[in-house]
Amino acid sequence: MDFVPLIDAIGEPATFAVIGLALGLAFGVLAERTGFCTRSAALELSNGKPGRMLPLWLVAFAAAILATQALVAAGAVDLSDTRFFGTAQSLSGAVIGGTLFGGGMVLTRGCASRLLVLGSSGNLRAVFSIAVIAVVAWATYQGPLVPIRNSVAGLLMTSSIGTNDLAAVTGTGAYTGLGAGLLLAILAGTVAVLRGLPVLQAIAGIAIGGLIAAGWYLTYHFSLQVFEPVQADSLSFMRPLANTLNFAASGGDESFLSMDVGLFAGTVLGALAASILSGSFRIRTFAEPGTPHWLRYAAGSVLMGFGGILAVGCTIGAGFTGGAVMAISSLFALASMILSAMITDRLVDRNRRSRPQRSATAMAAR
Repeated sequence: MDFVPLIDAIGEPATFAVIGLALGLAFGVLAERTGFCTRSAALELSNGKPGRMLPLWLVAFAAAILATQALVAAGAVDLSDTRFFGTAQSLSGAVIGGTLFGGGMVLTRGCASRLLVLGSSGNLRAVFSIAVIAVVAWATYQGPLVPIRNSVAGLLMTSSIGTNDLAAVTGTGAYTGLGAGLLLAILAGTVAVLRGLPVLQAIAGIAIGGLIAAGWYLTYHFSLQVFEPVQADSLSFMRPLANTLNFAASGGDESFLSMDVGLFAGTVLGALAASILSGSFRIRTFAEPGTPHWLRYAAGSVLMGFGGILAVGCTIGAGFTGGAVMAISSLFALASMILSAMITDRLVDRNRRSRPQRSATAMAAR
């Protein structure tokens, strides 16, 4: 894809931001219309109750892996020098950060991408959470929490196993990702049929996964056409929160403009437009009955802000973007997020949900 005309017209940083804006717009619309949420998928799995979020999530994840690995196999992209493989990654950061993030997304009732979509749809609780996550993410990414992050991240690195590439570690060959994606697609299709996932929802899930591959493709070819070096990447919502803060604090300085800023803006605009056009936009506050205390959201947001940067991404940035390229650290992070969410739900929310039932049973016995 030729970005030179656009680069000549608006410059490299703005072009990079436009790529992020386009991806964010599409993601915001799709995520708002489908309610796409890793937390909800994890809790469906944990509770064993039939629902449509788990099959939607599986379809999206399978599509992300298959589409990205197809690009790699076809030679359309070379991702060997990306952030997942260019330098050693932290396995301890992936597990500990993922665990903190997973617990946090249960406390705040959504992961970073879901909260951004909810906030754009009028949920002020989500806006509050995103603001806290952004500040903590910035402090962890390049602020006062960096020493703590580095200490935890340095406990165990992928250099101890030689590489972050799953195919290389397992010796299963270059088509490991395609094989994994195909097996996951079969699983996703089976679960989708058994749980009655509507065709349009399945198509939307495929489209969400396809955005991950599109991000890799667009940014890789952009990286080949610029003077200042940039790394290919795809969707993520932790570092973009920190970098959007930097851009805002700079007063809109073009040197702080990047794909991250465009992705943040695009997701907000896409979700906002989709919610308004569909009539689902509604202001929601902490005053609504049954809403947990704001301190719970604050605590969860702190865990997500620190844990997400430590894990080098959220459920999308580490889970989908890193998982799609078969990065071991990302797969560990995603697994830790999901397991932690399931455990936190059992410890915090399952007991809370069961109290009204126990009370009703006790009243009936009187």
